[in-house]
Amino acid sequence: MTIFPIQGLWSLIGTVTYKLLCALMSLFYTFNAFVSPATTDPIKAIDEDNVKMTFAAWGDPQISNYLLKREQYVRGGAEDLANAVTPIDALVLAGDITENGLYAEYQFVYDRIANTGVKNFIASSGNHDIRLRFYSDALEHFTTFTNALNENAGSDLRVDSMHYRYSVNGYEFVVLGSDKMVFEESYFSDEQLEWFDATLKETSATGKPTFVVFHQVLKGTNNVENAWNSSVEGAGSVGDQSDALQEIMNRYDNIILITGHLHQGFGVGTYELVGKIHSVNLPSVTIDNKDGDDAGNIPGIGYMVEVYDDEVLFRARNFAKGEYMPDYDIKIDIV
Repeated sequence: MTIFPIQGLWSLIGTVTYKLLCALMSLFYTFNAFVSPATTDPIKAIDEDNVKMTFAAWGDPQISNYLLKREQYVRGGAEDLANAVTPIDALVLAGDITENGLYAEYQFVYDRIANTGVKNFIASSGNHDIRLRFYSDALEHFTTFTNALNENAGSDLRVDSMHYRYSVNGYEFVVLGSDKMVFEESYFSDEQLEWFDATLKETSATGKPTFVVFHQVLKGTNNVENAWNSSVEGAGSVGDQSDALQEIMNRYDNIILITGHLHQGFGVGTYELVGKIHSVNLPSVTIDNKDGDDAGNIPGIGYMVEVYDDEVLFRARNFAKGEYMPDYDIKIDIV
């Protein structure tokens, strides 16, 4: 399925670029054989009779029209999703879906993950998806991609902005996205922050966990200072609205925040309790991660999440190889 039909010069250029990317990828695999993930340890819930929802959580695919090595991890991860024993209710993409926000890059990601059997696609935009281009174009590319995935999957999720909410099996996902082009951070307008507060007030009243998704971490959390290695205060974080976001989320119970951006392997920066906020920072699913444990700083990794009545399990997984990594599991109790 072509998600960006030819409409004008830029779409034509995007289509040509996509075909060139496919040709380059074919050439890449001529010299680098693709290895499918194993099927001996498939995605399967610990308690299939009582699990209420499952979703995969990936950070920073950053598929590029020139960094070809990354594609193999998305392809392997997609095969792993398709091999799942327990149906997967959603795939969460925590931003930086593409390297440059190009038509061809979005189309390439779509072609790899669209037909995996995943029921819903919860996508967040990242700085790579919106920077160095008109915001209106970035918004069009992101929403077209997200809507095409969900339409193909039979989901009724449709978005027209970079912030939205969606319920899967009675559990709410609340996604934030920048309201303007910023190079490394995000910018959230007062209107989006007001919407965010009102939305969390409503979702938290159910007593169920609310999954909040945005790209960058909160300031001073999840090992950001070491991972970003910058002397600038707040560098690597979500930006100027970090304190406001933290204050809003700490008003409510059972908030689980899912971010990316830092390209950290599993380890010290993966999980942090920030007040009442359960903050989970995802490694990149395609890039060599850093600052993690020796066994947890590889590409191809992320989480399979299982939601039960009284707890949420983040089960670390190497999607590219098709195996769980239980040393990095996280259990969050629902209060």
